[in-house]
Amino acid sequence: METTYDVRIWKTTVYEGKRGSTYYVRWTVAGRQWKEPFKGSALAEGFRSDLVAASRKGEAFDIESGLPVSMRRASREMSWYQFACAFVDMKWPRVAATTRRTHAEALTAVTTSMFTTERGKPDDKLIRLALSRWGFNTVRRNAESCPAEVKAALRWIENHTRQVSTLGKPEVLRPMLDGLTVRLDGKPAAPSVVSRRRKILNTSVEYAVELKLLPANPIPALKWTPPRTTHAVDRRSVANPVQVRSLLDSVREQKRSGPRFVAFFGCLYFAAMRPEEAVALAKHHLVLPAEGWGEFNLNVAEPHAGKEWTDSGENRDRRQLKQRARGEVRTVPCPPELTALLNWHIGEFGTAPDGRLFTGERNEGELPRGTINRMWRRARKATFTPEVVASPLAASPYDLRHAAVSTWLNGGIPATQVAEWAGHSVEVLLKIYAKCLDGGGQELRRRMTAALGH
Repeated sequence: METTYDVRIWKTTVYEGKRGSTYYVRWTVAGRQWKEPFKGSALAEGFRSDLVAASRKGEAFDIESGLPVSMRRASREMSWYQFACAFVDMKWPRVAATTRRTHAEALTAVTTSMFTTERGKPDDKLIRLALSRWGFNTVRRNAESCPAEVKAALRWIENHTRQVSTLGKPEVLRPMLDGLTVRLDGKPAAPSVVSRRRKILNTSVEYAVELKLLPANPIPALKWTPPRTTHAVDRRSVANPVQVRSLLDSVREQKRSGPRFVAFFGCLYFAAMRPEEAVALAKHHLVLPAEGWGEFNLNVAEPHAGKEWTDSGENRDRRQLKQRARGEVRTVPCPPELTALLNWHIGEFGTAPDGRLFTGERNEGELPRGTINRMWRRARKATFTPEVVASPLAASPYDLRHAAVSTWLNGGIPATQVAEWAGHSVEVLLKIYAKCLDGGGQELRRRMTAALGH
């Protein structure tokens, strides 16, 4: 540890931003400038007082961290890889299987920027495989089934990652944030992916502060601009009712299992279900008359995560509805057209022993995600021209839900009611579907034409 007594401590400065005030403690150690951000003035002044007290006592400051020796000793040291594993283990019992996988993907992206050397480094693809499928999986990390080459890669990673405390250096933190924006093939990652990864990184760094591995979160103080993100649905992806019915007819014609999927895709469109909600749909969720309007009482979803991420060892994780408490029910109307589809489906294929409506031909307990997507691609190709197939129109099954919500809103159903049926807040609903609302564009263009004198 290299130390110095060349220390100067400045007054606390305040930055007034859109999200409130940020208080910065600034000081120099051996001519190098340091600053730490705080959300409250009391926290900032407390930290500054500690620096001043150490300087007045004649205590040496560590040049690498910028902290007094006593504060550096009080802070615990841990390598980034060890810390990232600890963060994953802390989160694992309380998060969904899909979130576990997302954590692993995000931490893999940032860990590759924390290596201290290139000497003896394993292949990049092996490193990402070792981290995303084994190292950042609490259950599999020390499993006997872990391949020898993966174990060797994880040992190298553990021995060659920087200390968590080095994140206080902009020259370390900036490349880490830049790493969030790139895919494995070097191409830019989608803005939504970058945003999700950045949130996970920020949460992990806050945990490092909690463990006293860092004096404060350095991310807010760094001038780094993430890619702009949009949450709005692409209007070009929203199919109209005629197009959706044509797609459903095409699904029915796909051999052999196409007829099994018509009612499934119908639930996504006519009831705006998420795919994981329709997959979990069972007979006891239905209030289904012989004809006319029925009703769904939804309280469970089964998102696909992969066997290595679920507690059950199944590909799908059985959970409560998105953004809902466990056991909370969402009631959705079942239009007459969907009532007829479901009655036909039950009469033709029956239900699984547990009452589940939708099953694959070879697997009664699960409707495979790959089969769903493959069936949808075949239906689009059979329905649309090559030019339309290449467009975003109804590109994925989830776009049926977007089409449903957009149709409800454009049909004049109040946003509060649509939000309740779709399982959104009104704010999120309007934010996502704002561009899909019919703003009377044709009428406005007619008025403009008249104003121009034609």
